[in-house]
Amino acid sequence: MSSTRTPDPTPGWLSDEELAEIRHRLPLLYVEAVPVRLDGMGEVTEVGLLLRVSNEGAITRALVSGRVMFGETLRDALYRHLEKDLGPMAFPQLPPSPTPAHIAEYFPFPGSKYQDSRQHAVSLVFVVPVTGTCEPRQDALDMTWMTPAEATASEVLSEMEGGRGSLVKAALASVGALP
Repeated sequence: MSSTRTPDPTPGWLSDEELAEIRHRLPLLYVEAVPVRLDGMGEVTEVGLLLRVSNEGAITRALVSGRVMFGETLRDALYRHLEKDLGPMAFPQLPPSPTPAHIAEYFPFPGSKYQDSRQHAVSLVFVVPVTGTCEPRQDALDMTWMTPAEATASEVLSEMEGGRGSLVKAALASVGALP
């Protein structure tokens, strides 16, 4: 006799306890997006950075970021996190074949180039043109659009946690947008 199970309504999601256990045993895969606005020639004119409150209560600048779920394509994960963080009217322009602009490996150890105290994670970083209106949601407080020069200024990069300032520079360099 076989038993019939009701399918999990959120396959790929982990409980907080499961996630904590897995974070201590395996690297997790993330996607991160650097939202940009382009001119008519495809040159980056603006870079969008989110404002968030860190776990320590500090206001920080952040990128669109999140885990890739089991069975989810990179394209779907990227779109889901862009919509979650920027709102449904952001209209991100995902390429036909998403190829990361940069790959970052986060370690839970102080002194790592990219650091995340919770886990070892690998993040695929994408530069994503956005054409619509961004209205931050979830835990994002605001979205600030800056020129590439403003976004890569040392005072702005220092407001980003875990080495993400150098990640922004690497992503913008990959599309020829460093000042």
